Amino acid sequence: MEAKHAKYQRLIEYCKTLPPMLTAVVHPCDPSSLAGAVEAAEMGLIAPILVGPRERIESVAAQAGILIAGYPLVDAPFSHAAAAAAVQLVREGKAEALMKGSLHTDELMSAVVSRDSGLRTARRISHCFVMDVPQHEQALIVTDAAINIAPSLEVKMDILQNAIELGHALRFEEVRVAILSAMETVNSKVPSTIEAAALCKMVDRHQVTGALVDGPLALDNAINLEAARIKQIESRVAGRANVLMVPDLESGNMLAKSLSFLAGADAAGVVLGARVPIILTSRADSVMTRLASCAVAALVAEDKRASGKVTG
Repeated sequence: MEAKHAKYQRLIEYCKTLPPMLTAVVHPCDPSSLAGAVEAAEMGLIAPILVGPRERIESVAAQAGILIAGYPLVDAPFSHAAAAAAVQLVREGKAEALMKGSLHTDELMSAVVSRDSGLRTARRISHCFVMDVPQHEQALIVTDAAINIAPSLEVKMDILQNAIELGHALRFEEVRVAILSAMETVNSKVPSTIEAAALCKMVDRHQVTGALVDGPLALDNAINLEAARIKQIESRVAGRANVLMVPDLESGNMLAKSLSFLAGADAAGVVLGARVPIILTSRADSVMTRLASCAVAALVAEDKRASGKVTG
Protein backbone atom coordinates (compact mmCIF):
# COMPACT_ATOMS: atom_id res chain seq x y z
CA MET A 1 0.00 0.00 0.00
CA GLU A 2 1.29 3.44 -0.92
CA ALA A 3 2.19 5.64 2.05
CA LYS A 4 -0.35 8.27 3.06
CA HIS A 5 0.30 11.60 1.32
CA ALA A 6 2.67 9.97 -1.19
CA LYS A 7 0.89 11.52 -4.19
CA TYR A 8 0.94 14.97 -2.57
CA GLN A 9 4.57 14.53 -1.54
CA ARG A 10 5.58 13.84 -5.14
CA LEU A 11 3.60 16.88 -6.28
CA ILE A 12 5.23 19.15 -3.69
CA GLU A 13 8.73 17.85 -4.44
CA TYR A 14 8.27 18.58 -8.15
CA CYS A 15 6.97 22.09 -7.43
CA LYS A 16 10.05 22.86 -5.35
CA THR A 17 11.97 22.80 -8.66
CA LEU A 18 9.79 25.62 -10.08
CA PRO A 19 10.23 29.35 -9.41
CA PRO A 20 8.20 30.35 -6.31
CA MET A 21 4.76 31.55 -7.38
CA LEU A 22 4.07 35.22 -6.60
CA THR A 23 0.96 34.85 -4.43
CA ALA A 24 -1.27 37.53 -2.90
CA VAL A 25 -2.38 36.07 0.44
CA VAL A 26 -5.71 37.72 1.22
CA HIS A 27 -6.42 38.78 4.82
CA PRO A 28 -4.22 36.22 6.65
CA CYS A 29 -5.45 37.34 10.07
CA ASP A 30 -5.46 34.07 11.98
CA PRO A 31 -2.53 31.78 12.91
CA SER A 32 -3.48 28.91 10.57
CA SER A 33 -3.77 30.95 7.37
CA LEU A 34 -0.66 33.01 8.14
CA ALA A 35 1.40 29.95 9.12
CA GLY A 36 0.20 28.09 6.03
CA ALA A 37 1.41 30.86 3.74
CA VAL A 38 4.76 31.16 5.51
CA GLU A 39 5.34 27.39 5.50
CA ALA A 40 4.60 27.23 1.76
CA ALA A 41 7.07 30.09 1.28
CA GLU A 42 9.75 28.35 3.34
CA MET A 43 9.36 25.28 1.10
CA GLY A 44 9.82 27.44 -1.99
CA LEU A 45 6.30 26.91 -3.34
CA ILE A 46 5.13 30.53 -3.15
CA ALA A 47 6.54 34.03 -2.76
CA PRO A 48 3.80 35.55 -0.58
CA ILE A 49 2.55 39.12 -0.56
CA LEU A 50 0.51 39.53 2.62
CA VAL A 51 -2.55 41.71 2.02
CA GLY A 52 -4.63 42.96 4.94
CA PRO A 53 -4.59 45.15 8.07
CA ARG A 54 -0.91 45.55 8.93
CA GLU A 55 -1.28 45.86 12.70
CA ARG A 56 -3.56 42.83 12.95
CA ILE A 57 -1.33 40.63 10.80
CA GLU A 58 1.76 41.68 12.74
CA SER A 59 -0.04 41.02 16.03
CA VAL A 60 -1.09 37.52 14.94
CA ALA A 61 2.46 36.79 13.79
CA ALA A 62 3.94 37.98 17.08
CA GLN A 63 1.49 36.00 19.23
CA ALA A 64 1.96 32.81 17.20
CA GLY A 65 5.72 33.17 16.77
CA ILE A 66 5.50 33.36 12.96
CA LEU A 67 8.34 35.25 11.28
CA ILE A 68 6.98 37.55 8.55
CA ALA A 69 9.62 40.29 8.45
CA GLY A 70 10.96 39.14 5.09
CA TYR A 71 7.64 39.28 3.24
CA PRO A 72 6.02 42.32 1.62
CA LEU A 73 2.83 43.47 3.33
CA VAL A 74 0.15 45.54 1.59
CA ASP A 75 -1.92 47.38 4.18
CA ALA A 76 -5.69 47.10 3.67
CA PRO A 77 -8.10 48.07 6.48
CA PHE A 78 -10.58 45.17 6.33
CA SER A 79 -11.35 41.93 4.47
CA HIS A 80 -13.27 43.39 1.50
CA ALA A 81 -10.52 45.94 0.95
CA ALA A 82 -7.89 43.20 1.18
CA ALA A 83 -9.68 41.15 -1.49
CA ALA A 84 -9.89 44.19 -3.79
CA ALA A 85 -6.22 45.05 -3.23
CA ALA A 86 -5.11 41.48 -3.90
CA VAL A 87 -7.10 41.35 -7.15
CA GLN A 88 -5.50 44.64 -8.18
CA LEU A 89 -2.04 43.16 -7.62
CA VAL A 90 -2.92 40.45 -10.14
CA ARG A 91 -4.29 43.00 -12.62
CA GLU A 92 -1.01 44.93 -12.33
CA GLY A 93 1.02 41.78 -12.99
CA LYS A 94 2.48 41.77 -9.48
CA ALA A 95 0.92 38.42 -8.43
CA GLU A 96 0.20 35.21 -10.35
CA ALA A 97 -2.09 33.54 -7.80
CA LEU A 98 -4.46 34.38 -4.94
CA MET A 99 -4.60 32.53 -1.62
CA LYS A 100 -7.53 32.81 0.75
CA GLY A 101 -6.76 33.81 4.31
CA SER A 102 -9.26 34.22 7.16
CA LEU A 103 -12.04 35.91 5.21
CA HIS A 104 -15.21 34.30 3.85
CA THR A 105 -14.89 32.66 0.44
CA ASP A 106 -17.72 34.77 -0.96
CA GLU A 107 -15.89 37.98 0.04
CA LEU A 108 -12.85 36.91 -1.95
CA MET A 109 -14.82 35.59 -4.92
CA SER A 110 -16.99 38.71 -5.18
CA ALA A 111 -13.82 40.73 -5.80
CA VAL A 112 -12.62 38.12 -8.31
CA VAL A 113 -15.85 38.11 -10.35
CA SER A 114 -16.43 41.89 -10.28
CA ARG A 115 -17.25 42.91 -13.86
CA ASP A 116 -15.25 46.13 -13.76
CA SER A 117 -12.26 45.36 -11.55
CA GLY A 118 -12.15 41.57 -11.21
CA LEU A 119 -10.33 38.69 -12.86
CA ARG A 120 -13.04 37.29 -15.12
CA THR A 121 -12.28 35.54 -18.38
CA ALA A 122 -14.63 34.15 -21.03
CA ARG A 123 -14.62 30.90 -19.02
CA ARG A 124 -16.93 30.23 -16.08
CA ILE A 125 -15.11 29.99 -12.75
CA SER A 126 -15.19 26.55 -11.11
CA HIS A 127 -13.55 24.63 -8.28
CA CYS A 128 -11.59 21.39 -8.35
CA PHE A 129 -10.54 19.16 -5.50
CA VAL A 130 -7.37 17.18 -6.16
CA MET A 131 -7.88 14.21 -3.85
CA ASP A 132 -5.20 11.87 -2.52
CA VAL A 133 -7.21 8.72 -1.75
CA PRO A 134 -5.30 5.98 0.10
CA GLN A 135 -5.31 2.66 -1.78
CA HIS A 136 -6.28 4.39 -5.03
CA GLU A 137 -3.49 4.35 -7.57
CA GLN A 138 -3.54 7.99 -8.66
CA ALA A 139 -4.89 11.37 -7.64
CA LEU A 140 -8.55 12.06 -8.42
CA ILE A 141 -9.91 15.42 -9.55
CA VAL A 142 -13.47 16.06 -8.30
CA THR A 143 -15.43 18.98 -9.77
CA ASP A 144 -17.39 21.15 -8.98
CA ALA A 145 -18.04 20.74 -5.28
CA ALA A 146 -17.67 24.31 -4.06
CA ILE A 147 -18.82 27.10 -6.40
CA ASN A 148 -21.49 26.27 -9.01
CA ILE A 149 -24.60 25.10 -7.16
CA ALA A 150 -26.79 23.76 -9.98
CA PRO A 151 -24.84 24.35 -13.19
CA SER A 152 -26.55 24.52 -16.57
CA LEU A 153 -25.27 22.50 -19.50
CA GLU A 154 -23.41 25.58 -20.76
CA VAL A 155 -21.72 26.06 -17.39
CA LYS A 156 -20.88 22.34 -17.24
CA MET A 157 -18.95 22.75 -20.49
CA ASP A 158 -16.66 25.23 -18.76
CA ILE A 159 -16.41 23.13 -15.59
CA LEU A 160 -15.37 20.18 -17.77
CA GLN A 161 -12.79 22.16 -19.77
CA ASN A 162 -11.32 23.69 -16.59
CA ALA A 163 -10.90 20.22 -15.06
CA ILE A 164 -9.30 18.83 -18.23
CA GLU A 165 -6.77 21.67 -18.28
CA LEU A 166 -5.99 21.01 -14.62
CA GLY A 167 -5.33 17.36 -15.46
CA HIS A 168 -2.82 18.48 -18.08
CA ALA A 169 -1.21 20.93 -15.63
CA LEU A 170 -0.85 18.06 -13.13
CA ARG A 171 0.97 16.06 -15.84
CA PHE A 172 -1.63 13.30 -16.08
CA GLU A 173 -0.43 10.98 -18.86
CA GLU A 174 -4.02 10.76 -20.09
CA VAL A 175 -6.97 12.76 -18.78
CA ARG A 176 -10.00 10.46 -18.43
CA VAL A 177 -13.22 12.15 -17.31
CA ALA A 178 -16.25 10.31 -15.97
CA ILE A 179 -19.41 12.43 -15.97
CA LEU A 180 -21.22 11.01 -12.98
CA SER A 181 -24.87 10.27 -12.38
CA ALA A 182 -26.78 7.65 -10.41
CA MET A 183 -26.70 5.26 -13.41
CA GLU A 184 -24.79 4.60 -16.59
CA THR A 185 -27.76 4.65 -18.98
CA VAL A 186 -29.52 7.72 -20.39
CA ASN A 187 -32.86 8.16 -18.66
CA SER A 188 -35.27 10.98 -19.51
CA LYS A 189 -36.40 11.10 -15.87
CA VAL A 190 -32.85 11.82 -14.66
CA PRO A 191 -31.69 15.11 -16.23
CA SER A 192 -28.03 14.61 -15.29
CA THR A 193 -27.87 11.54 -17.57
CA ILE A 194 -29.10 13.57 -20.54
CA GLU A 195 -26.60 16.37 -19.85
CA ALA A 196 -23.80 13.81 -19.51
CA ALA A 197 -24.67 12.39 -22.91
CA ALA A 198 -24.82 15.89 -24.41
CA LEU A 199 -21.38 16.74 -22.99
CA CYS A 200 -19.95 13.59 -24.55
CA LYS A 201 -21.34 14.63 -27.93
CA MET A 202 -19.79 18.08 -27.42
CA VAL A 203 -16.46 16.32 -26.99
CA ASP A 204 -17.08 14.42 -30.24
CA ARG A 205 -17.69 17.77 -31.97
CA HIS A 206 -14.56 19.34 -30.40
CA GLN A 207 -16.54 21.88 -28.36
CA VAL A 208 -14.60 20.48 -25.39
CA THR A 209 -11.08 19.18 -26.02
CA GLY A 210 -8.08 17.49 -24.44
CA ALA A 211 -9.47 14.38 -22.77
CA LEU A 212 -11.28 11.08 -23.03
CA VAL A 213 -14.77 11.77 -21.69
CA ASP A 214 -17.59 9.32 -21.00
CA GLY A 215 -20.94 9.51 -19.27
CA PRO A 216 -23.28 9.03 -17.74
CA LEU A 217 -21.34 6.70 -15.45
CA ALA A 218 -22.16 5.67 -11.91
CA LEU A 219 -19.36 6.11 -9.38
CA ASP A 220 -18.61 2.38 -9.09
CA ASN A 221 -18.15 1.78 -12.81
CA ALA A 222 -16.27 5.06 -13.20
CA ILE A 223 -13.40 4.04 -10.93
CA ASN A 224 -13.61 0.22 -10.64
CA LEU A 225 -12.72 -1.92 -13.65
CA GLU A 226 -14.53 -4.98 -12.30
CA ALA A 227 -17.75 -2.99 -11.82
CA ALA A 228 -17.47 -1.73 -15.39
CA ARG A 229 -16.85 -5.27 -16.67
CA ILE A 230 -19.87 -6.68 -14.83
CA LYS A 231 -22.07 -3.93 -16.33
CA GLN A 232 -20.54 -4.71 -19.76
CA ILE A 233 -19.57 -1.08 -20.33
CA GLU A 234 -17.18 -0.76 -23.25
CA SER A 235 -15.28 2.45 -22.62
CA ARG A 236 -11.71 3.76 -22.38
CA VAL A 237 -12.81 5.77 -19.32
CA ALA A 238 -15.00 3.37 -17.32
CA GLY A 239 -13.09 1.87 -14.39
CA ARG A 240 -10.10 4.14 -15.09
CA ALA A 241 -11.38 7.71 -14.58
CA ASN A 242 -9.01 10.22 -13.01
CA VAL A 243 -11.47 13.14 -13.21
CA LEU A 244 -14.93 12.81 -11.64
CA MET A 245 -17.39 15.45 -12.79
CA VAL A 246 -20.47 15.59 -10.57
CA PRO A 247 -24.00 16.73 -11.49
CA ASP A 248 -24.22 19.53 -8.90
CA LEU A 249 -22.56 21.05 -5.86
CA GLU A 250 -24.48 18.96 -3.33
CA SER A 251 -23.43 15.63 -4.81
CA GLY A 252 -19.86 16.85 -5.27
CA ASN A 253 -19.62 18.12 -1.73
CA MET A 254 -20.92 14.81 -0.37
CA LEU A 255 -18.54 12.80 -2.58
CA ALA A 256 -15.49 14.83 -1.55
CA LYS A 257 -16.37 14.72 2.14
CA SER A 258 -17.17 11.00 1.98
CA LEU A 259 -13.73 10.35 0.52
CA SER A 260 -12.15 12.56 3.20
CA PHE A 261 -13.97 11.29 6.28
CA LEU A 262 -14.73 7.67 5.36
CA ALA A 263 -11.76 6.79 3.14
CA GLY A 264 -9.10 8.98 4.79
CA ALA A 265 -8.48 11.09 1.68
CA ASP A 266 -6.90 14.53 1.63
CA ALA A 267 -8.49 17.22 -0.54
CA ALA A 268 -6.35 20.01 -1.97
CA GLY A 269 -8.44 22.68 -3.66
CA VAL A 270 -8.04 25.24 -6.43
CA VAL A 271 -10.37 27.62 -8.29
CA LEU A 272 -9.94 27.79 -12.06
CA GLY A 273 -11.36 29.90 -14.86
CA ALA A 274 -10.11 33.27 -13.56
CA ARG A 275 -6.97 34.96 -14.87
CA VAL A 276 -4.94 33.20 -12.18
CA PRO A 277 -5.41 30.14 -9.95
CA ILE A 278 -7.03 30.77 -6.57
CA ILE A 279 -6.10 28.69 -3.54
CA LEU A 280 -9.10 28.13 -1.26
CA THR A 281 -8.00 26.62 2.03
CA SER A 282 -10.13 25.78 5.04
CA ARG A 283 -9.26 26.21 8.70
CA ALA A 284 -9.81 22.44 9.01
CA ASP A 285 -7.14 21.67 6.38
CA SER A 286 -3.99 19.84 7.46
CA VAL A 287 -0.58 21.37 6.77
CA MET A 288 -0.05 18.78 4.01
CA THR A 289 -3.34 19.72 2.34
CA ARG A 290 -2.47 23.44 2.44
CA LEU A 291 0.93 22.77 0.90
CA ALA A 292 -0.60 20.51 -1.75
CA SER A 293 -3.14 23.22 -2.64
CA CYS A 294 -0.24 25.64 -3.18
CA ALA A 295 1.57 23.04 -5.28
CA VAL A 296 -1.51 22.44 -7.47
CA ALA A 297 -1.88 26.19 -8.05
CA ALA A 298 1.85 26.46 -8.80
CA LEU A 299 1.51 23.86 -11.57
CA VAL A 300 -1.48 25.74 -13.02
CA ALA A 301 0.50 29.00 -12.94
CA GLU A 302 3.49 27.26 -14.54
CA ASP A 303 1.23 25.89 -17.28
CA LYS A 304 -0.08 29.42 -17.95
CA ARG A 305 3.48 30.79 -18.06
CA ALA A 306 4.64 28.04 -20.44
CA SER A 307 1.74 28.51 -22.84
CA GLY A 308 1.46 32.27 -22.43
CA LYS A 309 -2.28 31.91 -22.07
CA VAL A 310 -5.04 33.38 -19.97
CA THR A 311 -7.99 31.02 -19.50
CA GLY A 312 -10.85 31.82 -21.83
